[in-house]
Amino acid sequence: MNLRKLIRETLEEQLNRTLVLTENVKVSDALQYHIDNGLTLTDNVFRVYSESYFDLVNEVRKLYTEGNIKLNEEDTMMIESDLGKKVKIGKEYIYLDAPFIYEVETEEDILSEAKHHGKNVKLNKPFRTPGGPKKFAVYVKSKTGGVKKVTFGDPNLRVKNANKKAAKSFRARHKCDQKKDRTTAGYWSCSVGRYAKQLGLSSSNSW
Repeated sequence: MNLRKLIRETLEEQLNRTLVLTENVKVSDALQYHIDNGLTLTDNVFRVYSESYFDLVNEVRKLYTEGNIKLNEEDTMMIESDLGKKVKIGKEYIYLDAPFIYEVETEEDILSEAKHHGKNVKLNKPFRTPGGPKKFAVYVKSKTGGVKKVTFGDPNLRVKNANKKAAKSFRARHKCDQKKDRTTAGYWSCSVGRYAKQLGLSSSNSW
């Protein structure tokens, strides 16, 4: 094997290491399982948006804030987002940065509290738009308190977030680490991996 290639691959492997404890601290069995099996936070083994899923994200966020764990770029982006944080709306606590779905009996009741141009819509739940003009769209609360439809994604291009090199290039070009405003197309373009299942994507890797 070419020495230069070997060095490059070794460096890439080191840079991609994640969930590396820097202090002898006690962690949950769930986190220890991920560490022992070389799993990233992005590859969280728990059902997406379950309590266990969010518990792991919040545990890693606390360790990272205290300087007790090192993360790769993807995991860092995840814990620097609002994913797993909760706010109280009425009598309910709602997780941020995740689809907002009530536990109800019928599909008609799902997220019916939001209206856009007179029709009920689902907030913070991106969907495909076969008719264009963009590949995806999502309804969000606007800064003025209304409901805004955000369209994003080039309909002529494939989402290649499963390809690490392509994902890294995308993050750099679009400055995903600066995309915090969910009322913008940039925020949702950088967050498609979190909604892979509902968007029909093959990978849940973040950009």
